Amino acid sequence: TWTPDSEVSKVNAAAGIKPMAVSDETFRVIARAQDVAIKSHGVFDITVGAYKGLWKFDQDLDGSLPDMKDVQARKKLVNYRDLVIDAKKKTVFLKRKGMSITLGGIAKGYAVDQCVALLRKRGFVDFIVQAGGDMYVSGKKTDTPWVVGIRDPRGPREASFAIAPIEDHAFSTSGDYERAFVKDGKRYHHILDPRTAQPATKSRSVTIRARDAFTADAWSKVLFIEGWQGAMKVAATLPDFDVVIVDDKNEIHITKGIEPVLNIIKPPTPGV
Repeated sequence: TWTPDSEVSKVNAAAGIKPMAVSDETFRVIARAQDVAIKSHGVFDITVGAYKGLWKFDQDLDGSLPDMKDVQARKKLVNYRDLVIDAKKKTVFLKRKGMSITLGGIAKGYAVDQCVALLRKRGFVDFIVQAGGDMYVSGKKTDTPWVVGIRDPRGPREASFAIAPIEDHAFSTSGDYERAFVKDGKRYHHILDPRTAQPATKSRSVTIRARDAFTADAWSKVLFIEGWQGAMKVAATLPDFDVVIVDDKNEIHITKGIEPVLNIIKPPTPGV
């Protein structure tokens, strides 16, 4: 979205005007994003691009809060149902002017998967690909499994509260600590609930083990917003999908699939 001549930017510029033709790759990513939006009933929604600039969590982070009038106005522009995709024509259309899509919630997972495919095509077996909180772990580290850590949401950057051996799986974490600030005793962070335009409050971190990074990346946001009870219900419906959650009360919740290999080395650090 920060590149004016990108396909995503062109789709946004044509909002409320006309459908825009995009490449097969861009269409494939948007179509998969819409599938997650439908399955999550809008908890995942790439039309949250309309919230850009409302909150200051990037280079402009200054601890300020948006005006509630602006929040209410932007909320009217966020609705995945108003994003129309045409598989035959490979077009994408936002129904109303002012609407905007962003692929920030899935692009890293997609990129990781593409890198994994490229490395395997070149004959590599044992490797790790990582982009921010999204990674794919392939094969082993010599004759032992790779071991990855889950960051302590309130601890130092290098601190993990749990570790697990991972092989041929994606491992993605969404947390409220990377782009965030605390104001008047309350934490504000970049994972917004599309339905409220407010930072989600039910989780501190959500880690997913899945077969591919795209799935792990997209659904980690959904489960973060839903909270642990809703997350466990979702996890039960997806194949080869496991979750480790630190909730808003700093308690850990784990699906049964990853429980035998997860080693909790210390309780998560308390704090706001």
